[in-house]
Amino acid sequence: MERGYPMFSEPELAFLRTQRIARIATVAPDGQPTVDAVGFSFDGTHFYVGGHNLQATRKYKNVVAGNTKVSLVIDDLKSMQPWLAQGIRVHGEAEAREGQAHFGPGTYLVITPKVTWGWGMTDQPGPAGPKKTIW
Repeated sequence: MERGYPMFSEPELAFLRTQRIARIATVAPDGQPTVDAVGFSFDGTHFYVGGHNLQATRKYKNVVAGNTKVSLVIDDLKSMQPWLAQGIRVHGEAEAREGQAHFGPGTYLVITPKVTWGWGMTDQPGPAGPKKTIW
């Protein structure tokens, strides 16, 4: 359920509603960054990342080891001619929590956005530049 949080514009919220796959970047205890494709949902305030046996994954282990800063990218390509890419990047803090989201009840990484960037949410070709929002 979206709570009407004003950080995303209506076009950005509409985009998020159509997407199911994101990429999450976490950092291992040895400092090695890693990126994984994940399913996600957004409730208007938090992003939820889950999956089958989440507790066995690198991303989960990295977050519970104390590396809670994460990046999330949700993007797609609207057109190749003209080139129209659109997306949202999130820098935030993650924590492991039990809850109910897109995979049903279970354990999720719950991401609280701190800074977001959105781009390509119009049909205008060319470099519009990302729109930065500090939460």
